[in-house]
Amino acid sequence: MAETIPSNAPTPEIEPLSEPAGKSIWTRLSSIILRQREVSILVVAIVLAIYFSLSTSNFLTPDNIRVIFEFVSATAIISVGEVMLLICGEIDISVGSVFALVPFIMLFVNQAGLPLWVGIIAGLLVAAAVGLLNGILTVVFKIPSLIGTLGTQFLVNGITLTISGGEPVITPAGGQFNQVMGANPYSEIVWAVAVMVVVQVILSFTRWGKHTVATGGNLLGASEAGVNVSRIKIGNFMLASTLAGLAGILEVFRINSIDPLAGGTTIMFSAVAGAVIGGTALAGGLGTVVGAFLGVLALSILNDGFTLLGVSAFTYDIILGIAILIAMSLNIRLSIWREAGRQ
Repeated sequence: MAETIPSNAPTPEIEPLSEPAGKSIWTRLSSIILRQREVSILVVAIVLAIYFSLSTSNFLTPDNIRVIFEFVSATAIISVGEVMLLICGEIDISVGSVFALVPFIMLFVNQAGLPLWVGIIAGLLVAAAVGLLNGILTVVFKIPSLIGTLGTQFLVNGITLTISGGEPVITPAGGQFNQVMGANPYSEIVWAVAVMVVVQVILSFTRWGKHTVATGGNLLGASEAGVNVSRIKIGNFMLASTLAGLAGILEVFRINSIDPLAGGTTIMFSAVAGAVIGGTALAGGLGTVVGAFLGVLALSILNDGFTLLGVSAFTYDIILGIAILIAMSLNIRLSIWREAGRQ
């Protein structure tokens, strides 16, 4: 007969399961870092900030923090668009020229008697049209995106110089609207963070984002699985170009003038460098918007810190080149380690 256990008998304690052998805190930490590519570049940004704050008392002043935000904002917005293109296996080097063209479109529409917000919409539509052209050149005419967007860069730059006469102009005066669009010292960084969050959500949780990753990871396989790879690529070209136009608009409201020579390859390469350092693979199929934002932030901190310490700009270029090479090497090694961890 089964023994009856009294109802008032104490409940036996169950010992917690012990951690598997060999699973130290460092192993778990390294596993998290391998899964979250943003962690490593965040650590780098924090270390740089601590170093420069200890090296110079001017680094953590409100004015200098605002300078860092101003450098980050426009470049980060462009970098977000480049991430989506790089993930699906393409690149757009015309974004710097679009960055300079769109504000002039906005200004000319406003000078024609239409409200400033109409000019902004017109400028963004022109930017999207440039992205559509880039997408058609790549998808329909099979021109490599590096070559096709190189031609578009010169085309757009020539149009900007022609319609502007090569002369900068002053942006229209305004009140609260201008403050929201970039005249306020911190509005541009708010726009950059908002763009980063929205596009990261699109990349991580929507069909468009999953199809973008699939297109870059295995073009043939994605196509056979029913993904419209042509639409994905053209759409991401349009997104990258539109975001470049938005960055240009925000920037001219901040500095209160439009320069036809603004942007160019400098801001484009900074955006691509931020994306690569942040964990986006140039080969496609792998990338993170948050990582690109943090990559641009790390570059901004490095550039600003060097300036405060009086280090030559030539040295910054050397370190930037080394950082890109290291980031690319790490991206390849991390991909191999992740694949090995799945087996």
